[in-house]
Amino acid sequence: MQKIKSLMARQGLKSPQESIADLSPVEDFRIPSKEEMREMREQPIDPQAEQEIINSIQEVYYSNDSFDMVQHELEKLPPELNLQELEEYRDQLKRQQAAELERVTSLQTNLQLAAVICTNARRQLSISKEDFTEASLGLLANQRRRHLLTGLLKSLRTIKTLQRTDVRLSEMLEEEDYPGAIQLCLECQKAASTFKHYSCISELNSKLQDTLEQIEEQLDVALSKTCKHFDVSHYTRVQLAYTLLEKTQTAMDQLHMHFTQAIHNTVFQVVLGYVELCAGNADTKFQKMQYKDLCTHITQDSYVPCLSDLCKALWEVMLSYHRTMQWHEEQDNEEPPPTTDEAGAADTEEAVVDHSYVKKKLEHGLTRIWQEVQLKVKAYLLGTDMSNFKYDDFIVVLDVISRLMQVGEEFCGSKSELLQESIKRQSVNYFKNYHRTRLEELRMFLENETWELCPVKSNFNIAQLHEFKFMGQSRSPSVSPSRQVLSSQDQVLSSKDQEVLSLFQHFSQEGNPFERHIDNKDEETEDVLASNGYESDELEKCVYQDYDSDSDVPDELKQDYVDEQTGDVPLKSASRETLRSRKKSDYSLNKGSNAPILTNTTLNVIRLVGKYIQMMNILKPIAFDVIHCVSQLFDYYLYAVYTFFGRNDMYESSGPGLISSRLRTTLNRIQESLIQMDSLGEGSSIVHSGPGEDRKEKVPSPHLSQLVVLTASETLYGLAQRVVATESLVFLAEQFEFLQSHLDTMMPAAKKPFLQQFYSQTVSTASELRKPIYWVVAAKALDYEQMLLLMAGVKWDIREIMSQHNVYVDVLLKEFEEFNKRLGDVSRHVRVPLPVSNVLWEHCIRLANRTLVEGYGNVKKCSNEGRALMQLDFQQFLMKLEKLTDMRPIPDKDFVETYIKAYYLTENDMEQFIKNHREYSMKQLANLVNVCLGSHINKKARQKLLAAIDDIDRPKR
Repeated sequence: MQKIKSLMARQGLKSPQESIADLSPVEDFRIPSKEEMREMREQPIDPQAEQEIINSIQEVYYSNDSFDMVQHELEKLPPELNLQELEEYRDQLKRQQAAELERVTSLQTNLQLAAVICTNARRQLSISKEDFTEASLGLLANQRRRHLLTGLLKSLRTIKTLQRTDVRLSEMLEEEDYPGAIQLCLECQKAASTFKHYSCISELNSKLQDTLEQIEEQLDVALSKTCKHFDVSHYTRVQLAYTLLEKTQTAMDQLHMHFTQAIHNTVFQVVLGYVELCAGNADTKFQKMQYKDLCTHITQDSYVPCLSDLCKALWEVMLSYHRTMQWHEEQDNEEPPPTTDEAGAADTEEAVVDHSYVKKKLEHGLTRIWQEVQLKVKAYLLGTDMSNFKYDDFIVVLDVISRLMQVGEEFCGSKSELLQESIKRQSVNYFKNYHRTRLEELRMFLENETWELCPVKSNFNIAQLHEFKFMGQSRSPSVSPSRQVLSSQDQVLSSKDQEVLSLFQHFSQEGNPFERHIDNKDEETEDVLASNGYESDELEKCVYQDYDSDSDVPDELKQDYVDEQTGDVPLKSASRETLRSRKKSDYSLNKGSNAPILTNTTLNVIRLVGKYIQMMNILKPIAFDVIHCVSQLFDYYLYAVYTFFGRNDMYESSGPGLISSRLRTTLNRIQESLIQMDSLGEGSSIVHSGPGEDRKEKVPSPHLSQLVVLTASETLYGLAQRVVATESLVFLAEQFEFLQSHLDTMMPAAKKPFLQQFYSQTVSTASELRKPIYWVVAAKALDYEQMLLLMAGVKWDIREIMSQHNVYVDVLLKEFEEFNKRLGDVSRHVRVPLPVSNVLWEHCIRLANRTLVEGYGNVKKCSNEGRALMQLDFQQFLMKLEKLTDMRPIPDKDFVETYIKAYYLTENDMEQFIKNHREYSMKQLANLVNVCLGSHINKKARQKLLAAIDDIDRPKR
């Protein structure tokens, strides 16, 4: 710009402003007057030309009010000014100005005209307002104001109602209508959100929120009540309330906490009540104790009732949980209503998620709840030493715990390891102490037993005793057989599936599986004893009728053989004819009852065994300990019977084979493992126990009561007592055989060899005691010494054959007749079974025959005629003897006949005879050789035969 100004100055030119001022005087730019404007309007104007002029004006002139037009024009000037161009440009600007002024003038005129129109319109409107509008619109305004006030009145009434909802909420909470209360609160909150523009509503919202929190607290209390006494309607209301609050999952978490707390509070209150009751004062220190410590203050008398009440209370809690699960399962099975909108679909999906969470939570809670129950009961069980409990009380404890374990199995399928371990500890401790006491009592019974017959009915069997009632019941072995908690109606069978209802199904509505329903009717009707030792005439008639029937014969005896898995060769069973003959023989000896022979002690042992098996039935883990103790009872009884009636060295050595190797081994084992050997009787052949053995589990050897006399010949040396004792033991062994299958099912697989060994080596040997016990009777019943003296006075070296037997045969037969008479006298007081009479006759005949051989072996000289006389005497003896006894063949008949006939043997045959017949004594064989000397054996042969006898005898020395 400076360059332009300097250039113009050098050329003598004026500035643009100056040039414009010169060319355009001030008066040329004045605003035309109204007349001029009117003249200009009146002049004809070409609108198109005028528009072209206006359009030619640059846009920059319209940009903003602060635009400097002069500066703009100066900047547009060229470096070299041309006057003619400037004038042309000036004319152009004038034309543009004129056109623009024309537009402004036209606009001004229009505005003035519009002002006149508006003035007229206002004037007319004012007139209309005065005449019509103010009156009509006033009515409309009043109507609008009325409408607004009516709406405000409704709002105020609604607000007033909202402020008074606390009264209705309190009534609903008292009625436990939690869903209604929550629904009301939610509706109030929704209504309050509509009127939130009122200042009083903010306070109402806060109040409603507090009310909802209060409802949640009461709802939690209501939820906790369902843990003990489940009510469907109550629980339905609670769950609906939580659903309205959208806190279903939270409710389930709270529910499990409440169940856990309910278990703790329940057991604590039950135990605390019994502890304070037994303490007898209002001492509050028990309330501050821990549950585990509180359990140690339970007394023995209150232990069982407290345990029963404890399990009843826990059952109520578990039943409530079970019914809670049932309620949710029923809810899940209900089909949700179909939904079409998106909101309904979202609600359905959320409900499915809640149901899935609830189901998993409840299933997981089963184990947690049962674990908590086990811990509480375990603490109670181990808090008291039960070793000195009465048997009936302890059986009740086992029964209750067994039933509780059954509940646990049905509740969550648990095997109740904690309960099993704790009750097993208590059971082993109790059973050891109980068994030790029972063994001492058994010893006392045996030492005071007079071995008199205990009269029982002819059809007596152990199943008639209460201790064995469980044998005929279909209860599971895991449940007590003696204390049937369920009545007969508890075994409910469906007509289609024949399935037994579970405990939760049976006691779902009422009752409790831990309520003891003891049926005393069976106890009152137990009648196993016969009146005055005899039964009624009707029963005696039945005895006769039974001879032709084998209905009471055990199935085992009807089989071809009995395999007891003992390793022994199976024995042929007795035929039906033999069994009938045995019955006839037994009854012919005793015209009284055909009942089993047993004593009071035997009956007590049987009852005790029943109690042991009951305990084993309830608690299988201690089955081996129980069966081991049962075997000790039988062992001690067997040992006592042998000690009292069968141990006597004076005649034991003279009776080879009286005690089998198996029986001797059994007696030695019993003595070493069970008997304290501080004062063993003289002459015992049983090995003594070592001094270092632990004697805590051992019992002193029993002693026979002084009231039992075994030396009187009038009573056949206590034959009645011996029969009662021995046959009681045999009867006991038969009952053990009957129980074998049941014991075998209870015994653990690893311990079954012990049971098999017990039966094969101990139980089966009971009948073998008959030989040593009845041997002493046979040895003293006949005067064998007198017979030897009579035989010694007989002349045997006669030279003619005699037709008359010797007197000693008649004397011996008379002894047998007297023995038979005294045996009949005994049988009138005590039935002598056929096996017993057979053993007695066998012993007597064997002793008689051996006495005959001994007498024949004492003969110094004997001829062939003398040997014929021996045969005549023996044949006379056999003929008469066969009329006195039914035994066939006669025992040791060949023993006598072979010895008599050996007199006729040659030298070589005699030598072979000596080697083959070692049943004869060395004295008898040597006498046989000496008597034959001179007849058909020379001295050289005699020396040879005596040397052979000496060789046989040498290893025995």
